[in-house]
Amino acid sequence: MRELIRRHRISFANAFAGLVWAIRTQPNFRIHFFLSAFALFLAYFYSITRMEMIVIVFTIVLGLAGEMVNTSLEAMTDLITSEWRKEAKIAKDVAAGMMLLIAIGSVIIAFLIFGPRITGSV
Repeated sequence: MRELIRRHRISFANAFAGLVWAIRTQPNFRIHFFLSAFALFLAYFYSITRMEMIVIVFTIVLGLAGEMVNTSLEAMTDLITSEWRKEAKIAKDVAAGMMLLIAIGSVIIAFLIFGPRITGSV
């Protein structure tokens, strides 16, 4: 196992650098990161069930990963062409749409889990 980790050290370092870069440079990623921390605070505060916590953590990971995929696709599209092209617009719009879909789903999940607790109807 140690040998495996040693051989992939560069891959792990690059992956970690990508995560740090996203946090430092991408405002939307920071917003998602802050909202994720807030969701975890609410989860602790309201003592949600283990299954609800699994759903919250999965939703957080999906949202942050989606934001990174969106950023990657936008950067790659900009690298390929700097001029306006229909195909580039489609790639960027679909990536942004993916992120919007994830965000809407995340809000729905948050309301389903936290809404009854916040309103006191649990």
